[in-house]
Amino acid sequence: MTNAWMDLAVSSGGIGIGIGAAAVVVVGLLIGAFAFGSRQKRKESPPPRPEEQPRMPDEGPVHETRERREPDEMPRSGDRTLPHDLGHQGSRTASEQERPRWDEGSSGSFGSGGPGGR
Repeated sequence: MTNAWMDLAVSSGGIGIGIGAAAVVVVGLLIGAFAFGSRQKRKESPPPRPEEQPRMPDEGPVHETRERREPDEMPRSGDRTLPHDLGHQGSRTASEQERPRWDEGSSGSFGSGGPGGR
């Protein structure tokens, strides 16, 4: 055998030992992660019991309400108004509940509303 074959055999043996050591480290990390996750799971509160589950109201299921809303008026004062001075800005039921409709001939979202250039 020549020295080149001996060098190749020695270097590939070192690579094999390195890969084996890396595999052992990866397996150790996976086992540690599993143990850590198990400990965290044990610390969590248990799932709710059947008597702790939410119940349907006596009057039956609650249904969706459709209504138009409009914002409350912005308070007007001569002083400088800062955001924390405004408080909660809610909304109220709109006086007109009819949905606004697109008027024929008026501008839509694509420009003049005309027939186009084609």
